[in-house]
Amino acid sequence: MTYLNSYTETKKTPTTELKTMDDWARLERSLILGSEEGVYNTLDRPAATRNLNSVKACLRSDGLRVVRTVVDIVASGRPPKNTPALQVLALASSASFADQITNASALAALPQVARTGSDLLAFAAFVDGIRGWGRGLRTAIANWYVSKPAGELAYQIMTHAGLGNWKHSDLIRLSHPKAETPALNAVFQWAVDGELGHLATADIRHGVLRHVYAIEQVKKAAHEFEVVRWIEDVRLTHEMIPPQWKQSAAVWEALLENMPYAAMVSQLEKMTEAGLLAPQSAATALVVARLMDRKRVANAKIDPFTLLFVWLEYRQNKGLSNIQNAIEDAFYLAFENIEAPIGNIYLAIYPGVPVHWAAALAMALVRGKGELIAASVHQDRLRNMNINRQDRLAGVCKAIGAESSAVEGSPAVWLPLDDARRNRIAVDSFVVLTGEFCDDRRTATALEEYRRAMETPAKLVVVAMTADEVVISDPAGVDELYVAGFDASVPAVIGDFLRG
Repeated sequence: MTYLNSYTETKKTPTTELKTMDDWARLERSLILGSEEGVYNTLDRPAATRNLNSVKACLRSDGLRVVRTVVDIVASGRPPKNTPALQVLALASSASFADQITNASALAALPQVARTGSDLLAFAAFVDGIRGWGRGLRTAIANWYVSKPAGELAYQIMTHAGLGNWKHSDLIRLSHPKAETPALNAVFQWAVDGELGHLATADIRHGVLRHVYAIEQVKKAAHEFEVVRWIEDVRLTHEMIPPQWKQSAAVWEALLENMPYAAMVSQLEKMTEAGLLAPQSAATALVVARLMDRKRVANAKIDPFTLLFVWLEYRQNKGLSNIQNAIEDAFYLAFENIEAPIGNIYLAIYPGVPVHWAAALAMALVRGKGELIAASVHQDRLRNMNINRQDRLAGVCKAIGAESSAVEGSPAVWLPLDDARRNRIAVDSFVVLTGEFCDDRRTATALEEYRRAMETPAKLVVVAMTADEVVISDPAGVDELYVAGFDASVPAVIGDFLRG
């Protein structure tokens, strides 16, 4: 085996004790990862499959603290998905899991946790089956609707029409919200009936509900110039345009005028298919300039992994070369939008990983506040990789090596931990990227041996990038994280874990 000798004990991390894992720590982990076991799955697991024993124990111990924790975690922006918080809040609202004071507190916190129309529908799906639809729950749902201005509420209903068995029309009928303004009353009538009715007077139609009125007119439009006029007059967004008009270059040109950066990035493929983005067209030049605009990239707070996904898709579909180049340039600029990890990191990359995603994650880690020790693994041998902040994506991909999907058996994830222990390489965290992962306990043993030898509570992240699920024999320790799959949310989850 080739060992990495460039980092020695002289860079040793200060010794601290391992954090303990109690029910409250597991509650917090469940709210962030959606799992008490320390596994983050990029695919949403059915709610019934989640282990919520610690959540239930915390509700029995101090239900009000649970509600405060849910609200605080959601407000922090740390969870990549809001569904775990909504499920915990649903449990807290039920007399089967918490006392009456906690039930009332959970329902009062609904507007703070269910931030979108989709969140409210998800909450309704969670409570359905674990508690009855009594007055308290109906009142909480009604309060969610009446707490929003008419225009904002209409937007939430337009963009989050239904989820599972629930629609906003169902919840409005069930909760009977009492509108305090004529405009809200008109929104409720529209949501239930499916069209603006007599409550939407002329001033409301052309005022706070102008978008709703415009969308109704667009649905009836016979020619694209009518659609363009409504887009220009009311600033309709692409989500509000019926599918039949999304084949029109003129419609996309009107949308592009005021399109936010993130929306523009997500719709590049559609604009190309419609013919708006074509070689040497004015629209293409405009999009290229906007994509590479550092200020726009910063203001949008877009992350490089979202841009990488778009770039890979656009390139695979043989999009315009200058658009491809502009997306890649934006990808490098977007690294300024992500928070850097802290501490020395040992990154090990195994065969079978999606090489572009692995390279992008390496590029994010090398920008951290510490040293990055990087190695690729081939036939159980570690090969040193020199990665620095100036490297381009293609260069990092080349350093990692060709993507390989033919990997026999479970990878020896313990190798980098064993290497670091044998050569007394002091690191704060190990990040291991592999295609699949099967917990054989040898990895946990190697981690414990490293911690004892170096007297440091090093963290471990194992990302099974092509796996649908990761099953570990015991719940992960507080300083261990396992990830199944890979998408644009995973780097933020890893970064939050490494900084914690």
